[in-house]
Amino acid sequence: MANMRKPDENHVTSAETVGPLPAWVNPDLERLLVIKKADGDFRSWAESRVNLPAGAVFARIVGVSTVAEPSWSSVQAGRNLHIELNSDLVFINHSCAPSLEWDMEKWEVRVSKDRDLKKGDLLSFFYPSTEFQMAQAFKCWCGAGEKCFGQIEGAAKLGAGRLDGYFMNGYIKEMLDEASSKTIENAHQT
Repeated sequence: MANMRKPDENHVTSAETVGPLPAWVNPDLERLLVIKKADGDFRSWAESRVNLPAGAVFARIVGVSTVAEPSWSSVQAGRNLHIELNSDLVFINHSCAPSLEWDMEKWEVRVSKDRDLKKGDLLSFFYPSTEFQMAQAFKCWCGAGEKCFGQIEGAAKLGAGRLDGYFMNGYIKEMLDEASSKTIENAHQT
């Protein structure tokens, strides 16, 4: 008992005085994003409801389920792990100039390191940062000008050199390194 500290009377412990936890700690996506929809297939998107500085945590990735086979809606979360998000995070689309980074090793979504996020900004991430090979390639219409890759097929099709400057998950970097080593090894054998 001698080592026990006396409670700090300034320490707030009442839920009534604390208020709700920030949405990125207590995932309440309705406080973070709004979903917009247009007519047609694949015509939905998410916009930010918050202002956050570059590099800040936007949301934690929780409530997922694993899937045996990748699909257009799944996210690669490890070398041999694909998940369904089971949340409105699925409406965060691809961009070659993304507003967010998906760190699957930390299970968090962060604001891109090179710019702040403003209320009303389109929420996007760079799909090859999580996907080595995509279940469904698509023509990109992100509007990033010269930075746009045009066809999005996953990191394996783009190669490590073209991905410089983008946030990449560790497992994607490892898989790219392995693919590059095999290519060099095969070149030496011929």
